[in-house]
Amino acid sequence: MAAEPLSNGAAHQSVPGRYILPVHKRPSYSANGKVAPPMLPVVDLGGDDDGRIAEEIIRAGREFGFFQVVNHGVPEEVMGAMMRAAEEFFGLPANEKMAYYSTDGKQLPRFHTSVRNGAGEEFLYWRDCLKLGCHPPEWPDNPRGLGAALEPYTAAVMAAARRVLRLAAVGLGLGEEHFEGSLSGGAMMNVNHYPPCPDPSVTLGIAPHCDPGLVTVLMENVGGGLQMLVHDDGDAGGGGTMWVDVDAAPGALVLNFGHQMEVVSNGRLRSGEHRVVTGAHVARTSLASFVWPELWCTVAPAQELVLDAGEGPLYRPYSYGEFLGVYVAEAGDRDAVMAHFKH
Repeated sequence: MAAEPLSNGAAHQSVPGRYILPVHKRPSYSANGKVAPPMLPVVDLGGDDDGRIAEEIIRAGREFGFFQVVNHGVPEEVMGAMMRAAEEFFGLPANEKMAYYSTDGKQLPRFHTSVRNGAGEEFLYWRDCLKLGCHPPEWPDNPRGLGAALEPYTAAVMAAARRVLRLAAVGLGLGEEHFEGSLSGGAMMNVNHYPPCPDPSVTLGIAPHCDPGLVTVLMENVGGGLQMLVHDDGDAGGGGTMWVDVDAAPGALVLNFGHQMEVVSNGRLRSGEHRVVTGAHVARTSLASFVWPELWCTVAPAQELVLDAGEGPLYRPYSYGEFLGVYVAEAGDRDAVMAHFKH
């Protein structure tokens, strides 16, 4: 189903039919009413108490798979320049953006609009996206400032992500270098753009999913939209799930663990399931930087965790290329994807 990108034309006065989801796929804003929605954990990466920071990362990863980081080392001016360049791209005339439009998932840079497959039917989700390469950097020539903003931003964000991965390894009882090398050798960025939606109750910006990689680092221009799925394990009398807004402090970065972290940690850390709801009044732009394994890299539960706990591995070994093939075929559905790799 070909579709004109949402950012190419005038503001929509109503939601086009192909963006209207079946009732069972539409967002629900109701909470379970039994507990107050939890707050997004804050991890301060400043200071030299790595043991404390590692504990906080593990606690947030075990409970939510999501947390925000402050004192992360990405300069404010670098973040601002990158966001301005991203917003400028989506404000370009349609013919200039469409020079980078492609349905080839392997092409970088690539501009596209969001199409997802569900139950034999194709639905459109309320998002345009510009995919950028990080290693090596790959970006459009237009706007002119994008490349100059992308390189320092990518370098600083990847440094923060690798610090978090080292601390997560320590917190899990692994060597701090466990996630280095081919296990974190891939990187890419999605620049997501969600124009104002006339009726946010009938569509979504992104369907519920977990990210395929190790860790994702997110920066956004306005709050609201991103939601994480929170599990109530019964301590508060619930035992169910609820969608909770991911509200980060100004200047903070939001991190979430992906499927590979859950596998390597043998289920100790949660891959953060999330979705994006639309807003009626303000356009939202977010930059999601993904850190993931090289395609040929073998992924499996860390042997130290399996042996020390005296428990069997929850997942079988696989190559990351195999995982991505399954992830695409199953349209990112968490349970369907992971069923292929359960031991």
